[in-house]
Amino acid sequence: MEDIKMHISLKMKVFFLMIIFMINHTCIAAADNIVVKGSTTVLPIVQAEAEAFMKKYPAINISLSGGGSGEGVKALIDSMTDIAKSSRELRPEEISLARKKGIQPVTHPIAVDVIVPIVHPQNKVKNLTIDQLSQIYQGKIRNWKDVGGDDLPIVVVSRDSSSGTFESWGELILHKARVTPRAQMQASSGAIVQIVSKNKYAIGYIGMGYMNKTISGLSVNGVEANVATALSGKYPISRHLYVITSGPPKGSTALFIQFILSPEGQKIVEKIGFVPVKVKQAAKKK
Repeated sequence: MEDIKMHISLKMKVFFLMIIFMINHTCIAAADNIVVKGSTTVLPIVQAEAEAFMKKYPAINISLSGGGSGEGVKALIDSMTDIAKSSRELRPEEISLARKKGIQPVTHPIAVDVIVPIVHPQNKVKNLTIDQLSQIYQGKIRNWKDVGGDDLPIVVVSRDSSSGTFESWGELILHKARVTPRAQMQASSGAIVQIVSKNKYAIGYIGMGYMNKTISGLSVNGVEANVATALSGKYPISRHLYVITSGPPKGSTALFIQFILSPEGQKIVEKIGFVPVKVKQAAKKK
């Protein structure tokens, strides 16, 4: 009888150990899957960082998607993502809504982006002032001849209102004025590149990391967009890029953000065409 009791007791111990193992395994699996949503401007940075990070930590998986800064922040507020990517700071109403839902958003600057006005490579115009860009995007200047180009109508291409790039452009170029209703609104920087590269009349704007040979970047106020002019503050259209977490990051999420801000991670930022935030901070101290 005693042997039977001992046998049952051992079976119960094994059963409970299996349950504990399954619970721990599930928690580890959940902790090691990092979900990242939001800004398409920040996407190429985080994508490159994730690839390098997962090679270093193969047990951790990172799931990425775009959708715009607003969508990323909304997903964070709704607890649908571990990290929100954003090319703008949080709005007061977003912070308020987050706190009502028990979310304490913490922003982490990871890079500095330069917004570049772009045209078709065959466009004669190579430089525009802030005022000229503003008037073009408000619809007050409608022909390229009015800014030194050919006698051709200007096709205005813009990011949509959910984009942090759209908001930054609105503040830095439009000074809160409305974009012309004639503008073609696009959901991603990649879409703007495609349209402008195929339309000789078009003008758009993108993050510097999206520049390629199919488009031509314009100087602004006579200053070319590059890392040096961004660091010096000479180039007039730049902003910080962020990842945002609910509270201070923990576990795998904290490890990933630490990697982005490490010397290795910041070299990746520079390699894909953005300005490392750590470099800018060091430049300021000097």
